[in-house]
Parts: sequence; C-alpha cells; structure tokens
Amino acid sequence: MSKGTMRGKRTLKFTAAATLPAGFRAAGIVAGLKKSGRPDMAMFFSERPAAVAGTFTTNQVKAATVRLDAGRVASVGIARGIVVNSGQANACTGKNGLRDAQAMAAHAARQFGVPADHFLVCSTGRIGVPLRMDLILPGIEKLAQAVRPAGGESAARGIMTTDTRPKRFTTTFAVDGRTCRVTGIAKGAGMIQPCMATMLAFLLTDAKVARRAMQKALKAAVDKSFNRITVDADQSTNDTVLMLANGCAGNNALQPGHRDWPAFVAALEGVTFRLAMEMVRDGEGAQKMVAVRVQGARTPADAEAAARSVANSFLVKTSWVGTYPNWGRIMDALGYSPAQVDETKVEMRYGNLLAVKNGLKAGASIEQLSKVAARKEFAITIDLHLGRHAATVYSCDCTEEYVKINK
Repeated sequence: MSKGTMRGKRTLKFTAAATLPAGFRAAGIVAGLKKSGRPDMAMFFSERPAAVAGTFTTNQVKAATVRLDAGRVASVGIARGIVVNSGQANACTGKNGLRDAQAMAAHAARQFGVPADHFLVCSTGRIGVPLRMDLILPGIEKLAQAVRPAGGESAARGIMTTDTRPKRFTTTFAVDGRTCRVTGIAKGAGMIQPCMATMLAFLLTDAKVARRAMQKALKAAVDKSFNRITVDADQSTNDTVLMLANGCAGNNALQPGHRDWPAFVAALEGVTFRLAMEMVRDGEGAQKMVAVRVQGARTPADAEAAARSVANSFLVKTSWVGTYPNWGRIMDALGYSPAQVDETKVEMRYGNLLAVKNGLKAGASIEQLSKVAARKEFAITIDLHLGRHAATVYSCDCTEEYVKINK
C-alpha cells in the first residue's frame, strides 16, 4: 500500500489492486489475437447506466475507436460498458475500421440487452492491421459470460501489450456519510508522450457525479498525471482515458460546492497520478525513473518546455543508463528548448546535491553526483532564475532493451 494523500484533515489510502466499485463487473480473456497466447481482451460493465467522461489523443491520426468514443462521450453522456482488445490498434484502417468498432460495441451491447451506443470500445496494438473480427466477436461473447465483481485483475491483464505488469490502483472516500470507491486500471509502456501516450486508462466509481463536473475533474487530473510523463516522446493514435460513475453508492450528486467534492477530486487525482508513475517505471526497457523539475521560469509554458526538452532528450536519457552525471547534455537540452534560458543563471541539483551554479560546475563532486544518478529513482532540479514558474515532467532512461522491443 502506498502512502496516503492528505487533503485537509482527510487521508486517503491507495492500494495497488483492481477492486471494483459497487455495481461494476469486469473480465479479461484470451481471444487468440496474440501469438504469445497472453490475455488480449477485456470488458467493464456497469449494472446501471453510468455518467461517462473522457479524454483522448490530440494526434491528428486517430484510431477508429477514439473517434467513436469521443463522439459518444460528447453526445450520449451515458455508458453501460467498455470492451477492449489488445494486439491490434484499429488505427489507419479506414471506413472498415469504424464499422468494426461500431460492430464491437453493438455486439457487446446485445449480450446485455442495452442500447448499442451505451457501449464504448478501445483498441491497442499494431497500427494499420484490420481487426480479427472472427476472433473478437466470439471473444465479446466469452467476456459477457465471464464478467464478475472480482474480475478487475483479469481485466487489467487483458489490456496489456508490452507492459511487464498490470497497472491498477483503488481508494475509498466518504460522500454524504457513505463509502465510495475510485478504481483505475491502465496500460502503457511505450509511445508515451502527452497528450497522452499509447495508453488506455479506465476509471470507475460508484459515487454519483454530475457529468459535466466529472469531465472537468477528469481533464484536470489527466493534466497533472498522464500529461506529465514521457518514455520516448512519441504520441499515439489510440490514447484514451474513460471514467464511469454509476451512482450505486446512493449519494447526492457530486459537483463543486458539495462538501465532499474535494475528497472525490483527491481520490481521482491520487489514482491517476499513481497509474502514470507506474507507466514511467514500466517504460519499455527502463531501469530508472527520473523527475525533471524546472523552476524559476519566466512563464508556465517556458517551465514545461524546458522540462520536456530535458526529459525527452535521448542523449540525456541514454546518459541515465549509466551513473555518470552528464549535466552538460542537460544544459544543451535546455538551450535548444523553446524556453528563455540564460546559461549564466542556471542552477542544477541531482537530488539535494548542487551540480551547477551560474551555468558552471559547482558544489558536489562527480563521485557524489554519481551515487545519486545510480539510484532507481531520483530527481534533477533546474532553476532558471528568470521568473517564478515551475513544472515537472517524469521520464525514464533509454536502454538497449528499448531498441530490441521496438526494432
């Protein structure tokens, strides 16, 4: 169990588990889409209509599932379930791809006797490959028979691609004196660069939440989590985050102004942040996670641009594979970023150790800095001394294994 998150007098406990909120069922199965024989399909189902919110990739090349889901989230606003396949992305598949996505949703809906547009669809995997509908449709039938309240763990495995482990977190919070739960299940290890990544994330809650308020809260949570990570600076065609709130807890609708709204926001942001950190830790071939913190920037945009430039530099990322604190590469990445930088004012720390002051080597010895750089997780803090704005981007090293996975 991770450390709690404090909001006022309330401490939330987050558990690395896929314990589903009341009224939800889930399952993951092997449909035969992968040569490896690993689980490759998953389903989430709500026993009652749920308010739905979503955020999606901003890539101009979008998978058929993204176009379908974005339209339904905006126009329908209600969902009963989500069906997911891994192994095939259903991107760059033309009109046939959209028909296949619609057919997946309709077939899933028929299994439960609900409207076709109350089911959402997500796909992840290889781009440009037509879906194996001869395997997917029977897989949907199998999933519908398999969904159960304890099926979160199998669903978490059913959405994995190059992930080495499932990613899931859950927490409980009180609303109107009732216990509510938020559970998040996600996948993502490569093509990780906002907004967002080759990532799928599904957030479920039994709290009743006003739909428009939930959409705004989800967007804010995503901006603080999934949009603050990078593995390889590549943006995907399929990135999707969906949230369903079915109201089974029986509370009054949550929205700003409700006394327990801050507790819901804290739960949502805590789950999304932890899922995002797991994506970085599980980055393809990654051995280290590094937080790149830029402060003292002239504008918020400058702070983020400088942090991203460092976090995405492959020269910097490959240097993290070793232990030598090659801060010169970081200075270089700062210099070519869109941010305003004055090298004579730059200060840099590895952990708490001063490495650079006024753009020059200073403070700690190479041996001391190397000990920090050898850690599995560490932070590099850069102060531009040009303003008062700050930003953090979470990244990882780039090893030879990344090339092997993606060759």
